[in-house]
Amino acid sequence: MIFADPPYNLSGAGFMTVKNGKPVACNKGKWDVIEDIHAFNRTWISECKRVLSDTGTIWISGTLHNHPSVGVLLKELNFWIINDIIWFKRNATPLLSKTRLAPSTELIWLASKSKNYYFDYDTAKELNGGKQMKNLWEIPAERHLTEHPTEKPVTLLERVLLLGSKIGDTVSDPVMGSGTTGAVAKKLARNFVGIEIDDNYFEIAKNRIAKTHIENILL
Repeated sequence: MIFADPPYNLSGAGFMTVKNGKPVACNKGKWDVIEDIHAFNRTWISECKRVLSDTGTIWISGTLHNHPSVGVLLKELNFWIINDIIWFKRNATPLLSKTRLAPSTELIWLASKSKNYYFDYDTAKELNGGKQMKNLWEIPAERHLTEHPTEKPVTLLERVLLLGSKIGDTVSDPVMGSGTTGAVAKKLARNFVGIEIDDNYFEIAKNRIAKTHIENILL
């Protein structure tokens, strides 16, 4: 399976964010400045389809700034779209602007190459207290473990990997950032292949994954 949290192309476009309670220009790094975001998405999603197994799934996280492009491309590239998962962050960062609603959700596209894909329904039900899991996930935003500005919560990745893969499967993240996907994959006894363009974050991810231990309960 593949999990990806691709760049949203917000940096250098005049967007503002909040840091330490104060408004600052959104500047996540060179990796978040892309001239043609739709062409970029087409390239990497096409390569993901090439390497994805016939029964594997791809999970792509994003916000309104990028997820419309991703959704269109999944259709154009003939993926089977399984779900649009809404990740709700009750403790999301407050919005200082008074011109729009405060963002508190992200969308995760879930798709596969065919209808013959792996999905652990029983584990999803178990994680949801014995009830059928819905596509609205309330998972709090967590304090970052690294300096990466868009680090995803470990809790979120644990759920994704438990539902989309089995022990011994290979999980890939083509934009792995600080290595959350890789650390969770190792913790849950999955194999991992990660790609990261930023040398600093690559080293952070490599060291983080190396220090992660497989949970004994799975052995």
